[in-house]
Parts: sequence; C-alpha cells; structure tokens
Amino acid sequence: MIPNATKTTGVELTTIADLTPDEKNANRGTQRGLAMLEDSLRRHGAGRSILVDKHGRVIAGNKTLESAASIGLEDVVIVKTDGTKIVAVQRTDIDLDTPEGRRLAVADNRTSEVGLDWNVDALSDLLSDGLDTEGLFSEEELAEVLGRVPDFAPATEDEQGRLDQKTPCTCPACGHVFTP
Repeated sequence: MIPNATKTTGVELTTIADLTPDEKNANRGTQRGLAMLEDSLRRHGAGRSILVDKHGRVIAGNKTLESAASIGLEDVVIVKTDGTKIVAVQRTDIDLDTPEGRRLAVADNRTSEVGLDWNVDALSDLLSDGLDTEGLFSEEELAEVLGRVPDFAPATEDEQGRLDQKTPCTCPACGHVFTP
C-alpha cells in the first residue's frame, strides 16, 4: 500500500462488453498505433485507465478498449469518482526503475502519439454542435487539423492599418515583437 493511503469504496467489476465506445470519437486512430497498443497490452498488461461517463460510454480510451477486447481481455474495474480526485492505477507487479517499467512509460507516450489520426468529419461535426476548443487548439492548429487553408488575400489598409504606423508589431507566427 502507498504510504498515507486510505481505503475507500466505489469500485465495481464489469466487462468490456458492458461499455459503449464513443460513436463520435474524433480520433480515427492509426493501424500502427493500434498495433503498438495491442503489443503493449500483450507485453505489459494494462497500464492506465480509460474514462467512461455515468452510463458506461467511453470518453477517453476508445482505442485502448478496442485493443483490449481484440486480444481477449474482458474484465474492467470501474472506480466511481466525480472528477474531484485523481484516479491512479497502481501496478503491483511493476517497478518503474526496471527495464519493463521504463518501457511501459515510453510505450504509453509513444502509442498516444502514433495512434492519433484526427477524424476531420467527426471533429467538424463536434465543432458545429458547439464544441469549445479554447485552450486545446490555436486557430492555426485547428485550421491545419481540419485541412483549411488560411486566406492570404491582401487586406485593405482600413482592414489592417499601415505597418509603419503600428508600434510595436508582433509577428503572428513566432511572437517576435519589433518596431518597423
């Protein structure tokens, strides 16, 4: 047991079949990412939790759930929480300072990176439904994900002002501040 930890209730056991994947998941996933995730689950077992809503619908971890089901994992431990506490999954069989522990840490980060493939249609639908992406994407990042090309048409002097009358100026690409 972790020092200073106290026992609590709110834990249930269920099966993968009782959970519902997110039909509007904006991550299509990649074949390579799914293969890496399956390999990690086979080699190391589950290393992190997924997140489900109060109805058992997957909010985060759709690809983990899919991969776990595909390799025959069935049981799911549900930890009830209202979001005011961090849920930590403790693996009692792994020490971080071992090759297996370090590989699992890197595998967790790398599979997330390799497995992301934005579903532009799903993301566009979510945006149309009013999804707030403030703090998640800059305007440029969102435009890139959605495949939108910025409008580079020249603006009128009234729309943009005169550069020689703006002090100081900030480069929109790098944030460098300069005086023309």
